Amino acid sequence: MIGTGELIVILCVVLVLFGGKKLPELARSLGIGIREFKKALHGNEEGDLIEKPKAAPSPQEAVVIEVEPEKKDKRH
Repeated sequence: MIGTGELIVILCVVLVLFGGKKLPELARSLGIGIREFKKALHGNEEGDLIEKPKAAPSPQEAVVIEVEPEKKDKRH
């Protein structure tokens, strides 16, 4: 198992190798890669024809429908 001391040493080495300016870019690209990997595992790519069904609103949620009143013509 990796302890706290080893983790701090690894983070310091990464900071020295890549620098403070490159770390956010590296973390962002790592996050995007992990997200794409998970999508590929579950088959949730944009090109898939199978869509997950949308959940119906629960009975506790209120549905509000706004209706505009009819305009009456005042010509006699």
